[in-house]
Amino acid sequence: MKTREEALAYGLSFKDTYIEAPFHDENWQLVRVKSNKKAFLWTYERNGYINLNVKVSPEWRDFWRSAYASVVAGYHQNKEHWNTIILDGSIPDKDIKRMIAESYDLVSDSPTKRIYSAVKKIPRGCVATYGQIAELAGDRKMARAVGNALHKNPDPENIPCYRVVNSKGELSGEFAFGGAGKQAELLEADGVEVINGKVDLKKYGMNIYL
Repeated sequence: MKTREEALAYGLSFKDTYIEAPFHDENWQLVRVKSNKKAFLWTYERNGYINLNVKVSPEWRDFWRSAYASVVAGYHQNKEHWNTIILDGSIPDKDIKRMIAESYDLVSDSPTKRIYSAVKKIPRGCVATYGQIAELAGDRKMARAVGNALHKNPDPENIPCYRVVNSKGELSGEFAFGGAGKQAELLEADGVEVINGKVDLKKYGMNIYL
């Protein structure tokens, strides 16, 4: 991704978004979320390259800056919460898209954001099912989306995804949460008993209606 057109097209691929040039200067074109009018993608040309400003969570801010020399502190914005991506061809498209998507999630009322908020409500010593988390996030039909979000958890220390199990109380596969047995280890540290890769939902299941 090197052009403004590519960046804007990807920004507009997200739900309920639109372009605005708020400074009466066509060099600055933003993509905003319709529901709250907040911008999650700023595009402008500077020093011969198209630059993108994206919002970033504190957990990922420094990671992206250290991973790529062309990701720097947000130009003309709060450097604690915004990064600038310089489209000089050195950053893979998949990572540029991931940073834009994360910015969208941060400024919008996205399903992913609601899922993470729901997971934070699971108390120590309890588990919840994918369906329960989907219900807490506003749509019980998106249980599969819960699984996708949990495996891309940006902040494991504060979003305890290991407390989510399937409808039978079974744990995730070995690839999750850092390797074989890690989810069971984390649950047992919480005081949750795991027997043969399974948790007793009657004993440890969270009551989401309390």
